[in-house]
Amino acid sequence: MTPEQSAAAAKRPVLELDTAWSTSPKTLRRARVLELSGWAFYVAGRGGALGSDARPETVAAALGLIAPDAVRAGWEAAGKTGAADVAANRLAECARWGEEHLDGVLALPTLVALAERVVIAADAAGMPLFAAWRAMPVPNGGPGARSAVLVHLLREHRAAAMLLAIRTCGLRPVEALIAGPDGEAEAVAFGWQPPFPARAPLMRRYAYADALADRIAGQAYSALAPAERVELVSLLTAAAAHTSARSS
Repeated sequence: MTPEQSAAAAKRPVLELDTAWSTSPKTLRRARVLELSGWAFYVAGRGGALGSDARPETVAAALGLIAPDAVRAGWEAAGKTGAADVAANRLAECARWGEEHLDGVLALPTLVALAERVVIAADAAGMPLFAAWRAMPVPNGGPGARSAVLVHLLREHRAAAMLLAIRTCGLRPVEALIAGPDGEAEAVAFGWQPPFPARAPLMRRYAYADALADRIAGQAYSALAPAERVELVSLLTAAAAHTSARSS
């Protein structure tokens, strides 16, 4: 398995795992404890790794796909708590979820060891949000907590690679959302307003961008030997299946 193929194969289980913890009722309960809306918790929780003093325009540029006005609304709503604190709380929820849901996964220490090598090897140039998350203090916890945090870092790395790729392919953020799997529904969820561009003319560039993102993200997987890449993808897939089975 090549590094590029590894990044492509890891994309789905990483997304499934990262979505599972970030949308779990317990995670969202932390937003209510902080007296934040779910949207403010998401925007400040992701962008807050950049620091509470970051300007909304900077956060919008780093997040990339969210409409600037929607970023500003979520960012300013978290002003009382402080975006950096929101990010720390969100990361703590990620670790807590990992402890509760991943400790039963076989070979978890191996998953942690392999994923950590990929995360450390990733070149963060042009990826400010990923760099900021990688620099965040990791909450205390066992292999389950550590694996969930590493999966989140892999997700932020892939998201950053995709953002670089769509801009390289000449797609505006809203065009990339329209051409993506969820189309207009995701564009609306991310604060964009119709009328939206036609989807069909954007599909070819989006497919190329997705392949380019595999190549960009895949560079980090060069830190592993081919057999180790296969093992990491298998372990991520097994972890995602384990989580799905527990929630069904």
